[in-house]
Amino acid sequence: MGNTYGYARVSSRDQNLNRQIDALIEFGVERGCIFTDKASGKDFQRPEYRRLLRQLVKGDVLAIKSIDRLGRNYDEILEQWRYLTKERDVAIVVLDMPLLDTRVRREGITNVLISDIVLQLLSYVAQVERENIRQRQAEGIAAARARGVRFGRPRKKRPAQYEDTKESYVSGKLTRREAALRLEVSISTFDRWLKEDGAERRKAHKCALTQV
Repeated sequence: MGNTYGYARVSSRDQNLNRQIDALIEFGVERGCIFTDKASGKDFQRPEYRRLLRQLVKGDVLAIKSIDRLGRNYDEILEQWRYLTKERDVAIVVLDMPLLDTRVRREGITNVLISDIVLQLLSYVAQVERENIRQRQAEGIAAARARGVRFGRPRKKRPAQYEDTKESYVSGKLTRREAALRLEVSISTFDRWLKEDGAERRKAHKCALTQV
């Protein structure tokens, strides 16, 4: 029988680890065998988690309070889970979800297969939820745009001297670069303004013809 370790994580320094630590101690993990990180769960490049990996050997047990304390990216959780249970031969116990327990029971029946199935299901649900969130965001953006809502940085307003500068450019007195410099904008912004003016003139002309 190997050693039992615990891992606890919160995302920021102002969050408290006590609830997770208390649960790990109640499970039977000694205080000195609990590794803690105050870091994002976006990946597994966390100092204490890396130190924990160096401690784990075949036959050890790793306990965590909940699966999201291990990480928040289910694709990476699946990869890390397989690495620990298959390659390192370490058992994992998720205290908040008894089905996620890869220890071998007394009768010799392993929970690895059940745990793998549950974890795959969790990964699938998380992936579907991510896709649903993206779809809802896309639908929301499309609906907002249909109502005239603009996204991104607000467009730069045309300065008071724009019309005079445009007339000087159209008459050939100024180059595009000189006009943009006078207006203190980029050449692409000046070009966009000219293009928008042209589109508005064509639209106004079309409306006038329709009314005739």
